Amino acid sequence: MKERRYYRARAPLRLSFCGGGTDVSPYPEEHGGMVLSATINQYAYASLRPRRDSRVSINSLDYDVVAQYDHPRRMKFDGNLDLIKAVLKAMKLRRGADLWVHSDAPPGSGLGSSSTLVVALIGVLAAWLKRSLSGYEVAELAYRIERVDMKLSGGRQDQYAAAFGGFNFIEFGRESTVVNPLRIRADVLNELEYRLLLCYMGQTRQSANIIDRQTRAYREGKTATVHALDQLKRQTLDMKQALLLGKVDAIGELLHEAWEQKKHLDAAISNSRVDKLYQLARREGAIGGKMPGAGGGGYFLLLTRFDRRHRVAAALEKHGGQVVPFQFERRGLLAWSSPGR
Repeated sequence: MKERRYYRARAPLRLSFCGGGTDVSPYPEEHGGMVLSATINQYAYASLRPRRDSRVSINSLDYDVVAQYDHPRRMKFDGNLDLIKAVLKAMKLRRGADLWVHSDAPPGSGLGSSSTLVVALIGVLAAWLKRSLSGYEVAELAYRIERVDMKLSGGRQDQYAAAFGGFNFIEFGRESTVVNPLRIRADVLNELEYRLLLCYMGQTRQSANIIDRQTRAYREGKTATVHALDQLKRQTLDMKQALLLGKVDAIGELLHEAWEQKKHLDAAISNSRVDKLYQLARREGAIGGKMPGAGGGGYFLLLTRFDRRHRVAAALEKHGGQVVPFQFERRGLLAWSSPGR
C-alpha cells in the first residue's frame, strides 16, 4: 500500500511599524501607499493529510471547530470556517483531504493572523497539488480571496509580509505591489530585538469595523483622514531612513508620531485602557510605540530606552499587560512534507 504523506506549511506573523492604513483601497490606487513591516517568530500553520475518498475535513485547532463534507463541491458558506473554505475553492480542490489549522496569535490581535493563515493554507495546498507559486502570486491570491471573494475589509500588507518574510518596505500602487527587502545591519536588528517590547493588552477587536469607517471617511474626503494617511506615508519614509542609518532612538520617536497620527483615522483605534498603559510605558522609559494592526485592541509594540526595558515590561505586566518575547524572522512562507504514520 502506498504510504500517505502529510503536508505542512507555516507563514510568519508580522509587526507593522509604519504606514498601515495607506494599503487600504482606494487610497493606494489614488495616492500610492507604503508600509514598513517585519515578520517575527510567531506563525500560522496549516497541515494536510490526503484521503483516499472524496471527503473533506476542516479542523480549527484554536477554536476546536470542525467542518466535514462528502465532497469539496458540497462545501457551503454558512459562517463556519468560511475563509478556509474560500481558500479550498480558490485552489480548485477536487480531492478528499483532512486539514488542520492553528495560529500563535488570535484573529484581531493586530499581527495579521487571518491573512497569514490564508497564506499558509495556500502554501500547503500548493505543495500537495504540486503547483508552483511565486511569493507575489501567493500574496495576490490571498488578497483576492479575502478582499474580493469574501469581501472582508482590510489592506494588502499582511498577505505580502507573510508570503515574503523579513524586514520590508512595501509599496502599493494602482497597477502593482512592490516588496523591497531592507538590508539592515545585524547590530541594528539585534538592538531592535533587545529594545522592542510586544505587549498583549488582553483583548482583540474587529478591525473590519475600524477599516470600514476609515474607508468611508476617506471616500467622503474628510480632511483629517486624508491628512493622516499622507502623514503616515511621510513617516514611513522617515522610519525607513532611520532604520537604514541605524538611528534606533529616532525609530522610537517616529513610532510615537505614527501612533498619534494613526489615531486620527478613527476614534476606536485607541481606548482609555490602551491610552493609560501607553502613558505608563512612556513614563517608565518607552520612547514610543503603536498598535501594529488596525487598532482597537490586541498587541502594542513599544521601543524602550536601552536601560529601561525591564522597568517598562514590569510596569506593563503589573497593570495587566502580557509581554510576549519575539525575534525577527527572515523567512516567509515555508511548506514541506513528511511521512504519514
